Amino acid sequence: MPLNRRKFLGQAAATGAGVALAGGVAGSAEAAGHGHGGGHGHGRPPKRYSFTVMGTTDLHGNVFNWDYFTDKEFDDKDHNDVGLAKVSTLVNAVRKEKGRRNTLLIDAGDTIQGTQLSYYYAKVDPITAKRGPVHPMAQAMNKMGYDAAALGNHEFNYGIPVLRKFEEQCDFPLLGANALDAKTLRPAFRPYSMHRLRTPHGRDVKVAVLGLTNPGIAIWDKQNVQGKMVFPGLEEQAAKWVPKLRSMGADVVIVSAHSGSSGTSSYGDQLPYVENAAGLVAEQVPGIDAILVGHAHTEIPEYFVENKATGKKVVLSEPLKWGQRLTLFDFELVWGRGRWSVEKVGARVLNSNVVEEDPRITGMLSDEHKKVVAYVNQVIGTSTAAMTTAEAAWKDEPLIDLINLVQVETVKAALAGGEYAKLPVLSQASCFSRTAKVPAGQITIKDAAGLYPFENTLEARLLTGAQVKEYLEYSAKYYVQTAAGGPVDTSKLTNAENTPDYNYDVVLGLTYEIDIAKPKGARIAKLSYDGKPLDPKAQFVFAVNNYRASGGGAFPHIAGSKQLWANSEEIRNTIITWVKAKGTIDPKVFASVGWKLTRDGKPVF
Repeated sequence: MPLNRRKFLGQAAATGAGVALAGGVAGSAEAAGHGHGGGHGHGRPPKRYSFTVMGTTDLHGNVFNWDYFTDKEFDDKDHNDVGLAKVSTLVNAVRKEKGRRNTLLIDAGDTIQGTQLSYYYAKVDPITAKRGPVHPMAQAMNKMGYDAAALGNHEFNYGIPVLRKFEEQCDFPLLGANALDAKTLRPAFRPYSMHRLRTPHGRDVKVAVLGLTNPGIAIWDKQNVQGKMVFPGLEEQAAKWVPKLRSMGADVVIVSAHSGSSGTSSYGDQLPYVENAAGLVAEQVPGIDAILVGHAHTEIPEYFVENKATGKKVVLSEPLKWGQRLTLFDFELVWGRGRWSVEKVGARVLNSNVVEEDPRITGMLSDEHKKVVAYVNQVIGTSTAAMTTAEAAWKDEPLIDLINLVQVETVKAALAGGEYAKLPVLSQASCFSRTAKVPAGQITIKDAAGLYPFENTLEARLLTGAQVKEYLEYSAKYYVQTAAGGPVDTSKLTNAENTPDYNYDVVLGLTYEIDIAKPKGARIAKLSYDGKPLDPKAQFVFAVNNYRASGGGAFPHIAGSKQLWANSEEIRNTIITWVKAKGTIDPKVFASVGWKLTRDGKPVF
């Protein structure tokens, strides 16, 4: 059976998320050696051994249970907590229960990007400087005793030198079997790590961890990796390495994959490889016992995929994101015919909001934390009015206009005096966060940075009017088709077809209506530029982030369009610099209602 996304996620959700440490699939090694019965000749019970592999993923620079954009403890509607300090407490409890020697701790990538803490040590006080600091993520993960970590795509956001320095600072290997040197096609990082677990029965268990990263790096971080590294598909590289690991004597093979499980891609046909390929790897490559899944930011406590060649079930687990969960793979092994084999393996997740932060981690990094809090609270300007993105997913709000205005002005300045200087500039932006806000009065770095939580950079592309219209039609699939007449529930209006907020773009420089009573593909109405209907043949400069320009979200036309200019600075820093230069932000000057939702031509709001 090929993997079906809906069935997959439903099955994953149905397993639920356990939090109790006791009573798992496998007990301690000592307990496992006795009382299982079963005959292996002469009526003697077989030798058994059990161990646990703990897994994290998509930590995204979270050490503390802290939100640097709101400057207070992290909280969300489900009351999740975040950070390695919380995970460390869970890890300590598992090790105490199982015996430290009967556990491993691994990660599936996206470690050094995502919070102002990780940004600060990449850009403000960079780890690459002479006598530079040790990255807080390296310090925390070293202290926690990680055994291995796969590379995530966001590891490449700050360039290869920052990643190599981070690798040097880690006491554990960063794995990426499908991150190859572009010239030699040899692995640019260690493909795997091998770990020995001592059993009470004389023969060690050899556990191999194979690291796989995301092929999307080639397009998402093109400017950092082009000509230096290539990223072939996960299935292809797993098929190459798993038999090698078995031939090297691995009793257990675990894959740590920075790749979701659904078999889908967010960048359409931009690459010949599948972005979310973990389930396909389990299905197609024999010899894998478990896969720690990353990248998709979903919670999958336990999910089994049957391998097509062997019929054997492979267990997959994904522990959400940011240190909110810890996956436990509980293995039971049995000795027979001169080797250990996996008799049973299950997975579950623990929730980090049921424990306190580990004071060893918070104490060790309190100075770094204080530095970053001081940094994000620096005042950079003032605003004449309070602004928020609370309704920006369904209304044209000034804060999204502000992002677009900064992008338009930056692109115009970059193209000034060149052959495209006279073309009109349009700009796309998304409601990246529904909780971003700028107060009336003083604006700090955290206020400005909170508008743009991703490390995207800015590009200028060339599009025609007809292409822009198709782009907007594609974007408008974000809304659930809603018949005219009845009430509109905003909680059920957006995110149709699982489209995340960051994959719904609004475009500044045009006026248009989105008729949500119409089917997708036929929603854009009254599309105008400069007060006249948009000319399909007219040319426009399109200010766009690098994620979108390289195919992220699979928007039409943009990835294949002509690139006129590209910047290496994050858009959020461009916003911070712009606010510093202006001194004062006044929404009366720039805010406009360029688009609105309608039903059969009548405004929804």
